[in-house]
Amino acid sequence: MAAIRSALINVMVRSAQKAGRLLVRDFGEVEQLQVSRKGPADFVSTADHKAEQALKAELRKARPQFGFLMEESGASGSETAEARWIVDPLDGTTNFLHGIPHFALSIGLEQGGELVAGVVYNPITDELFWGEKGQGAFFNDRRLRVSGRRNLAEALVATGVPFLGHGDPEGFKAELAALMPRIAGIRRFGAASLDLAYVAAGRFDAFWERDLSPWDVAAGIVLVREAGGFVSEIGGGHAPMMSGSILAANAHLHLPIGKVLRDAAGAGASGAGSPGRHSGL
Repeated sequence: MAAIRSALINVMVRSAQKAGRLLVRDFGEVEQLQVSRKGPADFVSTADHKAEQALKAELRKARPQFGFLMEESGASGSETAEARWIVDPLDGTTNFLHGIPHFALSIGLEQGGELVAGVVYNPITDELFWGEKGQGAFFNDRRLRVSGRRNLAEALVATGVPFLGHGDPEGFKAELAALMPRIAGIRRFGAASLDLAYVAAGRFDAFWERDLSPWDVAAGIVLVREAGGFVSEIGGGHAPMMSGSILAANAHLHLPIGKVLRDAAGAGASGAGSPGRHSGL
């Protein structure tokens, strides 16, 4: 039996797929530009903006009363809007820039200060992850559940790595050194929205990162929670979207992984990052 999508989810999926077609076309051009000396950076920036404009137009047409929080254009719409879309038109910009087909469009919906729906779409693989509060999370039309692994020694964990003046390299090294000997492996794929979707799908057992922005994680938080997982700040706080610090895992691994990371960070870590970095860079 196919999953039944609500009208809101249909709006989000249709918007993501329309903007995704633009990205697929531009990605083909980027692959051709890799050999040029200048490189495709300016072209990718234009592709990012085009995708955002397409998403905004589709979402606004369907729900004109909703506000926006978007990676490129920031906040817009009425401050008293009943809901707002939280959008990243291209999560995984550096992958896109280098011709690596691992990136996504991410659309979250916040209503009354609560995340209630999310869509993460990789247009290259045509993988669609979607979820709505109280209705579950799905991969295309298949119900998602987080993994059932209970032991750290079996866990495959995803993360993001500080780079080029962003983040805290020394703090990250301490967390990595503490966690690596205890688990089966660590992956860094370069798109937080897809990392969270993969946790929801049971492909990863956990994901942690600091210094993220709301549009990096809004949709993915919904997916993980609706798939039966737990999402918090690394320090244990309950505002992962706004703090920039996130730990997502299944029920068995969330606490032990969190303890390892907090112990590694030491007394100086509050678990709150500084929002503003794009996870895809």
